[in-house]
Amino acid sequence: MKKSFCTILTTLLLLSSLSAAEKVEYNRDIRPILADKCFQCHGPDEKSREAELRLDLRESALVPVSDLSPIKPGDAEHSAVMERVQEADPDLRMPPAATKKTLTAREIELLREWINQGAEYQEHWAFLPVEKVEPPEVATEGIDHPVDRFIVHKLEERGLTPSPSADPRTIIRRLHLDLVGLLPTPERVDAFVAAYESDRSAAIDQLVDELLSSKHYGERWGRHWLDQARYADSNGYTIDGKRGMWPYRDWVIRALNDNMPFDQFTIEQLAGDLLPAPTKSQLVATGFHRNTLINQEGGTDDEQFRNEEVVDRVNTTGAVWMGLTLGCAQCHSHKFDPISQKEYYQLFAFFNHTADVNNAGPTVKVSERELLREDIDPALRAELDGLERRLSELDQTRAARQAAWEKTITERPSPLILSDWELLKPHEYKAQAGTNLALQDDGSLLASPGAKQETYTLSFQPGDEPIRSIRLRTLPHKSLPQQGPGIASNGNFVLSEIEFLKNGKPIPVIRAQADHSQPNYPVEHAVDGNPKTGWAINIDENSPPFVVMNAPHEAHFIFAEPISFEGEPLTIIMHHDVNEEYHLGHFAFDASSSEPSDIFEDPLLQLVNTPSGQRTAAQKNRLTEEFNKTEQEKERAGTENRISVLREQIGGFGEMIPAMVMQELEEPRETYIQIRGDFLRKDKETGLLTANTPEVFPALESSDDNVNRLDLAHWLVSAEHPLTARVTVNRIWMRYFGQGLVKTENDFGTQGTYPTHPKLLDWLAQYFVDSDWSMKKLHKLIVTSETYLQASRHRDDLEQVDPLNLLLARQNRLRLDAEILRDVSLCASGLFNGMIGGPSVHPPQPDGVYAFTQDKKEWKTDEGANRYRRGMYTIFYRSAPYPFLTTFNVPDMQSVCTSRTRTNTPLQSLTMANDATIFEMAQGLAQRLLTEIPGEDDSVNKERVIRLFRLCYAREPSETERERVLAYQQQQQQLFAEDQDAAKAVINPKLAELTSPAIGASWAAVSRAIMNTDEFLTRE
Repeated sequence: MKKSFCTILTTLLLLSSLSAAEKVEYNRDIRPILADKCFQCHGPDEKSREAELRLDLRESALVPVSDLSPIKPGDAEHSAVMERVQEADPDLRMPPAATKKTLTAREIELLREWINQGAEYQEHWAFLPVEKVEPPEVATEGIDHPVDRFIVHKLEERGLTPSPSADPRTIIRRLHLDLVGLLPTPERVDAFVAAYESDRSAAIDQLVDELLSSKHYGERWGRHWLDQARYADSNGYTIDGKRGMWPYRDWVIRALNDNMPFDQFTIEQLAGDLLPAPTKSQLVATGFHRNTLINQEGGTDDEQFRNEEVVDRVNTTGAVWMGLTLGCAQCHSHKFDPISQKEYYQLFAFFNHTADVNNAGPTVKVSERELLREDIDPALRAELDGLERRLSELDQTRAARQAAWEKTITERPSPLILSDWELLKPHEYKAQAGTNLALQDDGSLLASPGAKQETYTLSFQPGDEPIRSIRLRTLPHKSLPQQGPGIASNGNFVLSEIEFLKNGKPIPVIRAQADHSQPNYPVEHAVDGNPKTGWAINIDENSPPFVVMNAPHEAHFIFAEPISFEGEPLTIIMHHDVNEEYHLGHFAFDASSSEPSDIFEDPLLQLVNTPSGQRTAAQKNRLTEEFNKTEQEKERAGTENRISVLREQIGGFGEMIPAMVMQELEEPRETYIQIRGDFLRKDKETGLLTANTPEVFPALESSDDNVNRLDLAHWLVSAEHPLTARVTVNRIWMRYFGQGLVKTENDFGTQGTYPTHPKLLDWLAQYFVDSDWSMKKLHKLIVTSETYLQASRHRDDLEQVDPLNLLLARQNRLRLDAEILRDVSLCASGLFNGMIGGPSVHPPQPDGVYAFTQDKKEWKTDEGANRYRRGMYTIFYRSAPYPFLTTFNVPDMQSVCTSRTRTNTPLQSLTMANDATIFEMAQGLAQRLLTEIPGEDDSVNKERVIRLFRLCYAREPSETERERVLAYQQQQQQLFAEDQDAAKAVINPKLAELTSPAIGASWAAVSRAIMNTDEFLTRE
């Protein structure tokens, strides 16, 4: 153990050191020392700064203290820093002994050399713009791939050579596991090996393209992203109620499969709701920041936990896109990085204006299969997407449109007077169903009872003045039942629709009003385009006492603009389609050229004049009903109807569920610095803060002073931002090699490690941006490099020089993630269900998992296909996660996780041996072997072992391996033959149908053993 530690330490020193002739670099050699040993007391945080000494800025470090300058360029022996770090008296030596951060001899020597060379400071490397570099020339022949040139160049500097390529079977298994998280079939392995032997480069290219085009690619890489999104199916805290977040998970899968550019991927998740007319998909994308926890405990303060959500969103955004520990600045300025507490709360302000308050809303309805459907006709999908975008646009502007509409009601001009009206006398009139119409001397028309439903068509010859309004007067007559004015038995009528035409073209009516309308039959229904509604005049107990049905009444119909007829006729069509024998009996028409207004007391005007906060639910509903009659609202209803028709035509969408989304408040909240991070203690002295980004980075650009999350998202993916591309490519690199080019992938600040290959990191970052942020192009670039394709075998020559494989002279072996362990087990067993997306599922799990949770949860184990879904679809409760997943280091999803911890424990082996789900898969694998290779003789058993290895390892066994497996199988068969009850307990009904209990149980035991080997659990 002691030797191992010394070896590692020596390696790290060799990697970071320079020869005496080389120049010491601040970023590479000195900043890591100062950040680790000095900045906590002598860094950016003024509140924790000791002796008024600041070492992170050159101008401060050169200011004399007492008789000595802390740092005197060119003169280390007269620099106070050197004096204190070498002080013999432990009470005076820096850093203090209690910190256990005493400088090593090598670190002291580096400081000395740096000061003597002029003590040149550099801005922190990660905060500098991405450097445009070219791949270096290398001496090794045949190195053409740009990634390989960077890696081999560094290896050549150390006198090392890369490892040879892995064999083709290892390569195809590696690529399958890394790109789609599934095992290749033996048949696919054979095809690849044949292609590889014919044209290696073309075979690899084709395989990579196929895997990147696979629908399972989005699942594999979506799972990585969901860790960063802290995705779970429950609210968290002690009650931990279930929530419907899986539509967001499906959005991630689809976005990755569609190769959505990473800048768009960023913008839609951080601010999809703020895009112009966002689609439903873009709203669902904002679920990224709805993955925060919700506390459902009684008696809690919603504002406190809303504040916790905002804090989480700030910290998560900083970690995911910037690789920074922003949370360190929540209570005080960052002790190591140039992020002040004020800047933290300026970032906080971006997320402080969302509508959610420790609750599920706002939400948008999404169907089970909506986001991942691949069988929809492209034309129908395009039409549906367009309609949903238009509906979103109308919904987004609805509040503003209704406010504008209400304003028009309050601005109506003064009432009309009677002399403004001029009688319209019809020169043609007819009734479609045969009712007799008679023109009276006063210009009115009188109908005789007859037809059950009737339509009148009347023609008039207006005067020279333009017509702005038409008045319909309904008049009593002694010939009508109860004196009318309708021909119904009680004298009522229902005018279902009235149309006004010039030259056969409809004249738009913008408003209808009447002196009286029957409840539920307002005059507006006569012009709403719906033949099943209409205007009627009956009364009820709530009608004013002076209102009488069998008396004169009038309705006014106001045109959108004055209409000049210029000798052309005016045609009026009156429909009576609602009830039988409910048509008008006696009526007349007048016209006016004056600007209209309410001649009656307008109840709608009264509603509008009621302050919005004082309106009752009934009043709000009435206003909504009236507003829905406007042209744009009719468009909205038509759009919604067409969407319903299309969805029904396409079919198969499944149940609608509410998906949690982000939504901005109309009135922003106030943001202050929170003293010591306490949401109840606002720093009023500093005053209100507006949203902004830290000064150390390029300024946020916006055409509007009221910046929001959309501006922040654009800033993060701007060409000038130094971190986003670097952080992203580093994490992708980490997935392929086990660690990033920057080992501290979650900390690109001054406490983070210096890149092992800084120029490669910048080249990859620039390539990513120049490739339009294409993640698939970046994946292909990396996995087609010889660096990636190298063998992972141990090399004795690297043990002393590079035991941690930081220089990548070989590939690294990586234990599979928990979900992928389940997935490859399903693949090998033949039970795998490859359905994509949809609600989370409930595979078998041990009893009692929820026994100690506050809110007891029901777990109904799925049967059929859902029982064998991929691990990423297993429902995840934060308070009691699925046990198999936690055993293999799945994070708790309480907060952002950018890199999983990998442990190796006895419990993991025990789980792979005894977990009921894994054992069911072992049974499935045994059943597969017995089905695909039937028979009982020795040659059959040998073929089964070969098939077993090919299914699990993508290779054939050696002779020794085959003999050992066969010996174990025979041993198990003998044991089970002697204990039939044990054998029957091991096999399932399908195995029992294929062979004897002892043989079936023995192959289940063999399958279980192979699935618990290091090779099966590892990506070589």
